[in-house]
Amino acid sequence: MNITKQKSQKTFDKQAADYDTNIQGEHARKLYKPIIENLKNKNIHSILDLGCGTGALLKEIKELNIAEQLFGIDISPNMLEIAKNKLGNDATLILGDSERLPFEDSSFDAIVCNDSFHHYPQPDIVEKEVSRCLKQNGVFIIGDCWQPIGARQIMNYYMKHSNSGDVKIYSKKEMLLLLSKDFHEIEWKSFGTRSCLIIAYNN
Repeated sequence: MNITKQKSQKTFDKQAADYDTNIQGEHARKLYKPIIENLKNKNIHSILDLGCGTGALLKEIKELNIAEQLFGIDISPNMLEIAKNKLGNDATLILGDSERLPFEDSSFDAIVCNDSFHHYPQPDIVEKEVSRCLKQNGVFIIGDCWQPIGARQIMNYYMKHSNSGDVKIYSKKEMLLLLSKDFHEIEWKSFGTRSCLIIAYNN
């Protein structure tokens, strides 16, 4: 595990106990609703939450009967422990790395990634792994941080020196270019000056 991933693991292990209510988890919680709205009315049998954290989003997906089979993967053991207590046998939860997904090709109808993408040291590898694990025309939904160019440049500078495991806040152009390698019908939405939602369909 490289140093950036170690920082992420350490950060989220520390935050896990009250992540569902504290300020560190506030941004992620605000994205639950738009992610779920974009999952509704789709024929989803199996779904993977990439960077599932405490399992709160998976729990809402379960309660709304959006998918029958729920899977989550996260790098933080403490986060996963809370998720397991929350979800019990309703989800398969795995301690792992988003750059090396332990699933067969074409395993999922949908993959979501909420407030996690900016932590990935090699987003191009994650993009390839997501495409591999999604069925053809499966949906990939990313909810993440976003900032206008000036603020984004400042934040990205400080992220390089952060101990939290943050890597980079991406521009709309960067995300569309990255996803266009293996996805189509890519839609990018901003929410104010802090958040974005990206919906894309696997080739």
